[in-house]
Amino acid sequence: MVGIFFLPFILSGFAPRFKQEENFTLGGAHPSQPRVSAVPPSPLPNSLSLSTFFPSPLPSRFNWSHLTPLELKNRSVGLGTESTGRGKPHFTLEGHKFLIFGGSIHYFRVPREYWRDRLLKLKACGFNTVTTYVPWNLHEPERGKFDFSGNLDLEAFVLMAAEIGLWVILRPGPYICSEMDLGGLPSWLLQDPRLLLRTTNKSFIEAVEKYFDHLIPRVIPLQYRQGGPVIAVQVENEYGSFNKDKTYMPYLHKALLRRGIVELLLTSDGEKHVLSGHTKGVLAAINLQKLHQNAFSQLHKVQRDKPLLIMEYWVGWFDRWGDKHHVKDAKEVEHAVSEFIKYEISFNVYMFHGGTNFGFMNGATYFGEHTSIVTSYDYDAVLTEAGDYTEKYFKLQKLFQSVSATPLPRVPQLTPKAVYPRMRPSLYLPLWDALSYLNEPVRSRQPVNMENLPINHGSGQSYGLVLYEKSICSGGRLRAQAHDMAQVFLDETMIGILNDNNEDLHIPELRDCRYLRILVENQGRVNFSWQIQNEQKGITGSVSINDSSLEGFTIYSLEMKMSFFERLRSATWKPVPDSHQGPAFYRGTLKAGPSPKDTFLSLLNWNYGFVFINGRNLGRYWNIGPQKTLYLPGAWLHPEDNEVILFEKMMSGSDIKSTDKPML
Repeated sequence: MVGIFFLPFILSGFAPRFKQEENFTLGGAHPSQPRVSAVPPSPLPNSLSLSTFFPSPLPSRFNWSHLTPLELKNRSVGLGTESTGRGKPHFTLEGHKFLIFGGSIHYFRVPREYWRDRLLKLKACGFNTVTTYVPWNLHEPERGKFDFSGNLDLEAFVLMAAEIGLWVILRPGPYICSEMDLGGLPSWLLQDPRLLLRTTNKSFIEAVEKYFDHLIPRVIPLQYRQGGPVIAVQVENEYGSFNKDKTYMPYLHKALLRRGIVELLLTSDGEKHVLSGHTKGVLAAINLQKLHQNAFSQLHKVQRDKPLLIMEYWVGWFDRWGDKHHVKDAKEVEHAVSEFIKYEISFNVYMFHGGTNFGFMNGATYFGEHTSIVTSYDYDAVLTEAGDYTEKYFKLQKLFQSVSATPLPRVPQLTPKAVYPRMRPSLYLPLWDALSYLNEPVRSRQPVNMENLPINHGSGQSYGLVLYEKSICSGGRLRAQAHDMAQVFLDETMIGILNDNNEDLHIPELRDCRYLRILVENQGRVNFSWQIQNEQKGITGSVSINDSSLEGFTIYSLEMKMSFFERLRSATWKPVPDSHQGPAFYRGTLKAGPSPKDTFLSLLNWNYGFVFINGRNLGRYWNIGPQKTLYLPGAWLHPEDNEVILFEKMMSGSDIKSTDKPML
């Protein structure tokens, strides 16, 4: 194809993912960063377009029906790259020319009961690959204690994808970003201030080695050449924008090879931060928000004669509390993907299905100010948070069908939704009455930050809230560093708030001794940039009044685990008053009938807190928006009666409604 072809794309108007970069990756899952060949002697001229690199458009129809996990029995080559010097470089699978049509689904953000539904919808849309991150912080919540059960059963998810006919690209980190708390790194790494995250620091590497010793043996039998669906594994994630240690990526590369990873390795970086020379033999891929003229310039300086892989094509964006809800036009997505196909660019749609930041999973951004990411990870993705079809889905399905030589599978039916009778909590329990149902408090001369509390077998506290209590007999200027948000009480009366921007508070003069209580919430650790190194939560440092340091604290850990709510059932709950100010638990009953279905809880007249259904944490609600409803999977409901507990931090609301449509 001769001529100049310009793609009139400009950078998107909404805030760049806090990675603030675009990466190019291979085949439907982020590839690890390979060092690839020499570069053009100078930057690509502005007059060059995609047609310069890809002179001949793709054939009109693909037939990959024989290249599926169930059909390919004799395996020896796996996913590879080929460049003959004639024509474009391309991917091959078992020697056959292959394009990655990937879509991201994170198993840990989707109820296990719905994995099959979401994967079937991915297949029916026309994708051939699913990509997923592996969250270290969820799989090793305490040092040396691993969890691959239930919603964290990675192997079951990968094998289910194979059964449905999808290939898999794994992105095991150790760091994954993914808008998760600390970018998926476990918070107990923050106990030692000398430990340097994402470097070859001895303490960090020792932790990574132990994690990989447990994780990678689970991955080995899932690899393509072992008969599994995993065709590629990504080395770390977006290290080009971090880039603190030149030896780190080569170390991780060898760590994966040494443990038996034999499939294609790749890296994933922003288009302007592609690493050069760090990981020889690893394919470099990039992330893109928009397809534009110079999208591949940096990549071509690092890697030539290799096929292009866009590891993340961002079809939407995440939301932050107090910000707007982000959307991206379906026609723009359709046009970009059609160009990828036209020029034989492999790609991974991020996200195909975002799911939910259930519990305390969410991360945060920091651009001079800490801002928490909302509970929903809908992402304006191809499937909604609840797995419903969108305009993007049908446009992409039509596009994929137009280039497929075989019919696509039938589209699965929608997951039914329900509107349940509104409920008003009938009982409540002020936080102060619930303290005796927590685990034994820690008594310490000085405040202890969340991660260094001597609990959970020495691993500290990862999520939730911490209450610091101390008797004082005089007022004055209170000073404390509290992360992320602290409510300050005298006995049971709130007198102010401390946060990153406010470390001072006036305490009025006291006639009698009172309890000073500081309730601190971890609103989500930053998941991107060097700021991750400084994400200790709770009170960090001393607490003083009039510059005189306070000593002798009782510290309560409010992790909000299911075991706590089981104990709380035996408490003496009180009838809910017309209005109650201050942190409290509110209990009610959701009547779901004989066949529970998905719904969305609306808490429009409540202020700030968390919702627990039958002990499961649905996530945070906050009246500053943009998110106005919480997704409640029907799979988590019992027939008939279901216990609903709200932990409201500020002031009671009235009723709780449900709706069959989200408000994001």
